[in-house]
This record gives sequence, C-alpha cells and structure tokens, in this order.
Amino acid sequence: MADEISVLIVDDSALMRNLISKMVEATPGLRVAEKAMNGIFALQKIPRVDPDIIVLDLEMPEMNGIEFLKERKKQGITIPVIILSSIARRGAEITMEALSLGASDFIQKPSGSVSEDIHTVKDTLVGMLLGYGGQYRRIQGKKSPPPEPVKKPEAPPALMEAHKIASALGTILPPAGGVKPPAPIRKPGNTEVIAIGISTGGPDALRVVFSKLDADLKQPILVVQHMPAGFTTEFAKSLDRICPLNVKEAEEGDLVQPGRILIAPGNKHLEVERKSTNYIVRLSDDPQVSGHRPSADVLFASVAMAYTNHALGVIMTGMGRDGAQQLGTIYKEGGMTLGQDEASAVVYGMPRVAFELGHVMEQVSLEKMASRICTIAKTPR
Repeated sequence: MADEISVLIVDDSALMRNLISKMVEATPGLRVAEKAMNGIFALQKIPRVDPDIIVLDLEMPEMNGIEFLKERKKQGITIPVIILSSIARRGAEITMEALSLGASDFIQKPSGSVSEDIHTVKDTLVGMLLGYGGQYRRIQGKKSPPPEPVKKPEAPPALMEAHKIASALGTILPPAGGVKPPAPIRKPGNTEVIAIGISTGGPDALRVVFSKLDADLKQPILVVQHMPAGFTTEFAKSLDRICPLNVKEAEEGDLVQPGRILIAPGNKHLEVERKSTNYIVRLSDDPQVSGHRPSADVLFASVAMAYTNHALGVIMTGMGRDGAQQLGTIYKEGGMTLGQDEASAVVYGMPRVAFELGHVMEQVSLEKMASRICTIAKTPR
C-alpha cells in the first residue's frame, strides 16, 4: 500500500534481519523497504528505497551504527533511526552518543547480538516504527496509516467561543472537547514544582523542551521518562549539556531545589515527601503502576499530595495511559495541567487518554511547550 511506513533494517546478523522483517511485515501499516548488513550498504540503499524509518544495530563490521549516524548527519539525511542493539544493554554512554547524533530512540535486544527472543520487544518496536515513521511521513507530506481514532465530541458553541477568547488572553481553560473535567478543590496557587511524564518519543522531545527553558526558571522539575535501568544517568548528563538548568538523575534523599531538574532512575518509582519546609526525593522498588516503573502516575499522585494546588503537571508523547489518571489528581487539587497535542506527539497515547478524561487544561505543541511551561510557572496566582 502507498501509505504504508517503509522500514530499512540494518543488522549484521541474517537471523536478526529476518526476525525483525517478520515482525514488520506482520504489522498492518508497516512494510520492509530493504535490509542491509552494515552502515555502508544502508547508505547505498537509502536513495533507492527511500525508507521512512531505519532500525539500526550498533555493532557491525566495516561501518558500525555510530559511524553510520555520523555519516547520516554529514549527508543531511533526516530519516528517523531506532537503535535496536545488544550494546544498549552494557553501553549506556554509547547509546546516548547515538541519541546525541540524531537517533530518535533505542530498544535493547533481549539476549545479546543474536536474540531469538526478539519477539518480546515487538510491541515496543512496532509502536516506535508506527510513531516515528508516521510522523516522518506527515512531515514529508506523504500519506500515512490512519492513527487510532481520537474522541473529539462537539462542545457547546458558548464554550468554544470562551476558549477563543481565553486563548487570545493567554488564559487556560478546561478542554473544549465536551468532556466534563474534575471539580478542583481549590483555585490554582503559584507554581512551586513542575512534574513531567513522558515515554515513546521522549528523548527527542525532552531535548527540544529543555534546550528552550528560561535560564531564570526557579521551579524544580521532576521527570519520569520510561527508560531501562542503567541509562538514566547518562541520559540526564546528555540533557544537562543542552539545558540552561542543572539536570541530574534523581537519588534517594535529594532535595527538590530551585533551578534543578531530576530524572527518575530506570526501574525506580520517584515520589516526593515534604519534611518541614523542604521537599525530599524518595525512590522505591514498589510494583509497576500502569505497566511501568518508574511511573508517571506515581509521580503525579505524589506531587499532588505534597504540593496540592502549587503544582504544574505535564503529560507528553508516549504509548499507553501512564500518567493520564493521576494527572487528574493534580487538576483536582487545584494545580495546573498541560498535555502535548496530537500533531506534535510521536505517539498520541498518554496525552490523548488524559485529554479524553478531562484532565488536560490546555494542549500545547512540542515547539511551544517550554515557553508555555515557563509562562505558567512565572505567572503569580
């Protein structure tokens, strides 16, 4: 079909190329464009097959994944790249280098270079291919497989008009989608903390947002990015290099301080505890929530309890529904809430569910997210 997302698979293992191909071909909306055994062959095939997305191994002969990404950048190739590699398991620094060179996301091969159990990551891989590949096709002006339908019931004309006026004034109102939002316990107060929940599409999206934050933003930011254990330290370092604020991986007992961004460690829930006038980070190995650890739902619920109506909750691109429910708790406590909009989200899953529940006060594009966060945080209430 003309609107299918075409995938170039680059891996030195013939078995892996075939197993990945079978997963791609078994997924409606995806097709294999071509296969290549290393970066050199991939670069030769790109002009001919014009893929929409590339699945890339890092360890390959002649031209490995890092060398391919450098050459891709030099040639101005913008086709998104998903890293699928065993090196991701032990080489967080190399994986982050791949992301800094323009790779969009990464997945660990479950059991080494030749993973016959690769099917265990099928859902994650397919979600990324559909998300990043579909977004690339839209940017290129190509047709893409239709996204999952989103509920957008008609709102009363008066409410629509109110939103137009509010938008012009920079005011936030509940969504004009016809969904009745929760009733806040109290009015919003001054923003004292910002909590962000994000998943698929997050590495790229957080780079965009964090690079554009105001250097004088005082409110601390807490982030749950779904990422395996062992990667968030390097991920935080990579963000710190492009962000005007200090970014680090959260540690047990860390103070939640002005001008500091804390990233939840992989496989640890991040919560906040109030002690006298201080707020302290608590990490836990409690069971997964909404299918994840760390979970955005856990973070949002904790922030709502600790900061009541002084929190700003932000839910961004990602598969599933993590964070959607407890973003509503921030809303109910009188806090402010933002959701990434459909057009700019790689996967409009988590923010869509939150919007449909009436938990999102305003939908914002990725390009405008940093500005909107800073404006809300600095506005006295």
